[in-house]
Amino acid sequence: MRVLFRADAGASIGAGHVMRCLAVAEAVQELGGDALFAAASLPSALEERLRAAGIAVHRIDAAPGSAADLAATRAIAVEADAAAIVLDGYGFSEGWRAGLAETGLPILAFDDAGTGEPIHAGLIVNAAPDAASLPYRKGNPDARLLLGPAYAPLRREVREAAAAAKPPLEERRGLLVTFGGSDPLGLTAPVIERLAPRLPTGVWLDVAVGGAVRDVAAVEAAAGRLKDSVRLHRDTPRMGHLMAQAGLAVSAAGTTTGELAAIGTPAVLVTIADNQLEAARQSEALGWCALVAGQTEGAPERIVDVALELWADPARRRTMAGKLAGIVDGQGALRIARALAEAITPR
Repeated sequence: MRVLFRADAGASIGAGHVMRCLAVAEAVQELGGDALFAAASLPSALEERLRAAGIAVHRIDAAPGSAADLAATRAIAVEADAAAIVLDGYGFSEGWRAGLAETGLPILAFDDAGTGEPIHAGLIVNAAPDAASLPYRKGNPDARLLLGPAYAPLRREVREAAAAAKPPLEERRGLLVTFGGSDPLGLTAPVIERLAPRLPTGVWLDVAVGGAVRDVAAVEAAAGRLKDSVRLHRDTPRMGHLMAQAGLAVSAAGTTTGELAAIGTPAVLVTIADNQLEAARQSEALGWCALVAGQTEGAPERIVDVALELWADPARRRTMAGKLAGIVDGQGALRIARALAEAITPR
């Protein structure tokens, strides 16, 4: 089974679409299949990561979501003899998706909205806690729906970290800070500048930044000034390990949410885009995280206050971690890959 993944990443849209596709691509490989990516926007660091995983990358020289993009994606599918296509992104119109469906190939689409509009995919994935209550059937009566946390796609290294033994929560002295692959709101530097000086003795920040972060110079400068209490990680392939060693995470809501849930690390979830808000509220309602709106004025101060309040209350953090038992079992990517395999008709 050869699966083509169509997803983009960049400073404005982050890396989440590509990273959850990478999780499924790894699972496809584990099932004996082959994965390749097509992207119209992709930072070089992410391209290198995909290639290091044995995944071919095709660059599309067209505006994402344009007619030329559609034509190029279809041509790549034909040239590569793809047996299925995985689509992940908000910039593809209904007409674009319908045009992709005309290839006749099985299509799996990630969706975070659940509006009931036609998605033009035979398989639809939404890992949000209440995804099953959304009106997908309205516009997609025949699609196979892969809904809820059982389908949260985790990359291999995160799955391994989730399965490994971890130090007790109260013994962990690291506090993880990550705002995704691009940090579009520029929260990393102001948060570490405010948080690091207020940490208790013997506690440090593990700050993870992706390759698409625009103000990386400001982050590096802040980390340099606070080097006694800040450890900076650039494009790390060991996010699962950092999560497993953290007594608390301050994280952008999005794909990282499922990873933290699987590993069992309580979190301050920060919404950095409107489309993250509903799923983040659902996670907060489950009791394992606190929620802060990153797009509001004074967000860095609020994030720091909530993080310090939680750090000072180990009993509450243990209770939060206890709420995570069984929510995300780490097998979502493999379930998605198996569903893809079942959708592919032998030629």
